[in-house]
Amino acid sequence: MARIAVIGAGMGAMAAAARLAVAGHRVTVYERAATHGGGVGRMTRDGFAFDTGPGLLHLPAVYRDLFVKTGKESLEQSLGLVQVDPASAHVFADGTSVALPNASRAGVVQALDEAVGAGAGERWSELVNRARAVWDATRRPLLEEPLLADPEYLEALGHDPYPGLRKRGLFRRSTPPVLAAVAERELKDPRLAALLESHALAYGLDPRTAPASAAVLPYMEQTFGSWYVRGGMRGLADAVYERCRKRRVEFVFGAEVVAVAEKDGRAAGVELADGRVDEADTVVAGVSPGVLRRIAPAACGPAVRPGPPVPPGRFTVFLALRGARAAGAAHRTVVHAPDRGAELAGIFGEGGPAALDYRPTVTVLRPDDPDVRPDEGHEAVTLTATVAPHGRADWDGEATAAGFAERMLDAAEGLLPGLRDRLLWHEVRTPADTERTTGAEGGGVPAPVLAGGGGAFLRTANATPLSGLYLAGGFAHPGGGLAHAGMSGTMAAGLIVSGADWRGSE
Repeated sequence: MARIAVIGAGMGAMAAAARLAVAGHRVTVYERAATHGGGVGRMTRDGFAFDTGPGLLHLPAVYRDLFVKTGKESLEQSLGLVQVDPASAHVFADGTSVALPNASRAGVVQALDEAVGAGAGERWSELVNRARAVWDATRRPLLEEPLLADPEYLEALGHDPYPGLRKRGLFRRSTPPVLAAVAERELKDPRLAALLESHALAYGLDPRTAPASAAVLPYMEQTFGSWYVRGGMRGLADAVYERCRKRRVEFVFGAEVVAVAEKDGRAAGVELADGRVDEADTVVAGVSPGVLRRIAPAACGPAVRPGPPVPPGRFTVFLALRGARAAGAAHRTVVHAPDRGAELAGIFGEGGPAALDYRPTVTVLRPDDPDVRPDEGHEAVTLTATVAPHGRADWDGEATAAGFAERMLDAAEGLLPGLRDRLLWHEVRTPADTERTTGAEGGGVPAPVLAGGGGAFLRTANATPLSGLYLAGGFAHPGGGLAHAGMSGTMAAGLIVSGADWRGSE
């Protein structure tokens, strides 16, 4: 039985901890905050409850597998997991609206034809069918196996597998390998282009630079569905935490790790802010690249991919509303920005402070869940937008945050008539708050890994150049998002238990 220290109690780190404990190891988790879950938090006030992190789960099979492999109770026995329908609704800049059914390709085709025009659904379906080829080509190397350092392997992942349409004419060149070009060439309608690009933007990806393989994101959602946990997505973090405790994982909260201890060229434990050093045979770190460079510089060799300096963050507004939730309201509605160019410049523009005078794309979450509101005469609503990270924007500026929140309320007003008259109170969470809560630089939220882009959209490998130190969580392979974080924990645990040759289950 080995002693294993896990740094951080985020979803990927806890997934690794549970699997390692089941394998017979003694696991201790050190978390700088006072609770578990990382970015999957909860805010409560006056009988209202809100998720401070992801509002939905895609690819629930990742956590189903975790619960099957670590105990008797299944995922569904451990929490109230429900499939939302419609999967999402969209309000486009010209006022067109459409509701897309969950996990029904035929239903999506029909809905788009009716809302956008004849043929729109078929064009969207053809793109999603091509995205399936991306899924088939990359599912195993990107989602089920550790990232290898082999140059030929990395070069192969740097090529975009999206089988785009080919141009007509003399040279017959293929579609440029970025998502925005795919949207323009293959979808033709600006509303369908906005639909495609919104999937990338939701993960903090710029559609003008994201590889065409990012089309796999709507494919995954449309194929595997969108799921919600009764009481809020924080319930998933609670269930994983309880599974860890049942497997006798020890948690130490309020314990900031300031360094990974080393001995004879390998990780040998953790040094805490109070000066204590706890020895361990192996260390798993669920931290951001900046924290990793600070606590384990020896781990930051060529295999550690820094990625973008700081990814975009999330700006969130929690709304406590009087009045019942409208019957038939969609759980999730995306209200698209009227000026996508201004929005992308504000989020991804290079150099200088971020311009924030645009109206953003806003995702409105309205769960039909009595556990998140005081009674049937009230409604809990969450507004989120992808924004520039803290640093490029001064999200600690009270006027800046208040002004941006007002623009988000303006965007939601059309969906929620009489919004300001219904408003009891609202609270704001900015990337600066995320940075303080999770320790991630600038409050940046990592995106899932993607093939293409010359490998620029890959993440740090799970095994580091420092022997005995492994990485899990959204900033490690295979990237951000609830499902991907869970996969990272699987990979870190697999490498520790089975060795460097582990390649996932067949």
